[in-house]
Amino acid sequence: MDSQYHLGPDSLIQQNVPKGAISEKYTIPSEVYPGTIHEYWVYVPAQYDAAKPAALMIFNDGHEFMRFDGPIRAQNVMDNLISRREIPVMIGVFVNPGRTPEQPQAGRRGWGDRTGNRPEEYNSIDDRYARVILDELIPAVKKDYNTSDDPKMRGIGGTSSGGIAAFVAAWHGSEQIHKMFSFVGTYVNLGNRGGNTLSQIVSASEKKPLRIYLQDGRNDNRGQARDGSYNQERDWLYNNVQLAKALEDKGYDLNYTWGIGNHGQVQGGSILPEIMRWLWRDHGVSTDPNDTIERSFNEPASQ
Repeated sequence: MDSQYHLGPDSLIQQNVPKGAISEKYTIPSEVYPGTIHEYWVYVPAQYDAAKPAALMIFNDGHEFMRFDGPIRAQNVMDNLISRREIPVMIGVFVNPGRTPEQPQAGRRGWGDRTGNRPEEYNSIDDRYARVILDELIPAVKKDYNTSDDPKMRGIGGTSSGGIAAFVAAWHGSEQIHKMFSFVGTYVNLGNRGGNTLSQIVSASEKKPLRIYLQDGRNDNRGQARDGSYNQERDWLYNNVQLAKALEDKGYDLNYTWGIGNHGQVQGGSILPEIMRWLWRDHGVSTDPNDTIERSFNEPASQ
């Protein structure tokens, strides 16, 4: 089913588009999850000017979102859209789930819930992962990069368990982060952590100032066991749709795409450029026909 989805030009390296740089790997210890460290890389667009606060976009399972030959290639998306002024100049942070020093680094293989602290951090619906993002990661990034404190200028996203982690971080941290997206989000009762109850929590709570984009596929994990039994609490598509309905009923700034794909990043990666345009559509536009700056490409900042 995923054969129907392909990366478009906005996700590929384009000639004459200024290319941002990805930093060396940073490591920070975690007080929220004692004994673990979080590793992250920072994307800095060519247009970044340290004198001007930039937007901030955080990607869970960062190593996969920035993989140069992967199904997403978020750094290329940011390069292309920033160059054409379709999204604001932004710092991108690719953060991996926590791990102990003895555990292997997340990589192309084995980066799911089988290694590290990913199951506990990403699938839980309490505020601990939000505290990692808000109290540990963002302050560390701000030591080296000038990013805006305006919550409308901050976003977070992820895939699968990284998707529910993005939602939960934005939900608990809505005073500081207003934008989020998820690919095939794990809004299910994985590990009996209650992810499937988020739609009920949304319905029972006051509306938060969040802009949300959800993506899932009809061939995602559907809660069907080999013996023919069905567990609705483990049906990815069902619970994504239930969450969308709850958000819609509450009047959230919401968008979603239900494709035909499997549990993975192929469809989500193919529409990431449009997701980013939609999430960041309020960054401002000049309608002055004499504004020659806005009618030109966004050139690299002078060094």
